[in-house]
Amino acid sequence: MRRAAELGLGAIALTDHDTTAGVAEAQAQGARLGVRVIGGCEFSTSAPWGEMHVLGYFLPIDDPALEAFLVRCREDRVRRGRQMVEGLQAWGVDISFEDLAEEASNAAIGRPHLARVLVKRGKVASVDDAFHQWLGRGRPAYVEKCLPTFREVAELVHSVGGIVSAAHLKERGTRATLDAFKAEGLDAVETRHPSHSGEARARITALAASLGLHRTGGSDWHGEETGVGSHAMLGSQEVPSEWLESIEQALRERGRGG
Repeated sequence: MRRAAELGLGAIALTDHDTTAGVAEAQAQGARLGVRVIGGCEFSTSAPWGEMHVLGYFLPIDDPALEAFLVRCREDRVRRGRQMVEGLQAWGVDISFEDLAEEASNAAIGRPHLARVLVKRGKVASVDDAFHQWLGRGRPAYVEKCLPTFREVAELVHSVGGIVSAAHLKERGTRATLDAFKAEGLDAVETRHPSHSGEARARITALAASLGLHRTGGSDWHGEETGVGSHAMLGSQEVPSEWLESIEQALRERGRGG
């Protein structure tokens, strides 16, 4: 939040994977610093190509149904983390699950935590190298997640008053894909993301307009002091305030039954 205030950002969204645990603290700090915080979460769902990330915005932090769902997701992350560590050990990489748990601390365990462990232990030169050599899809230590369907996540997010946006689709952001997910509850699509080329940004922007989807965008910052791969620095993606206002207007109309 201090970084956001220093950059002069008026609002940010906090969308950690499978948890809203940091939202209350961020909103309190944001109120002190003059930066609005939109509470959210990043979900992983099944997709025709395997896995799709979905951003839920305007989520409550104390809803029992939402929290029960996220607890199940985090439990699967622990299962997956253990199996990835075991995979690395089978290849002679000397790390433990305790190393991973310590790195993740109170966060939902994910591959970036394991990548940082590998860097700290001198097993790879960088987080990118960890994914390329060990943790990326198809690499020796990669383990699949147990994924909910997109419809399941969309219905959950809508039930607690939020909206859902498809994250960083890149070349998969086609009319057919967006049309199919819109029929299952998609409200918005991320057009501005560090991994999007100029062509992808323009194409998805045009599709959002033609399909009546809201636009979202973000840096996908993971806290590093420099940009790492597709995770750029906070404030790197210009997201107009009009996009936020449009979404809020839609939520007000939904609340009125419009």
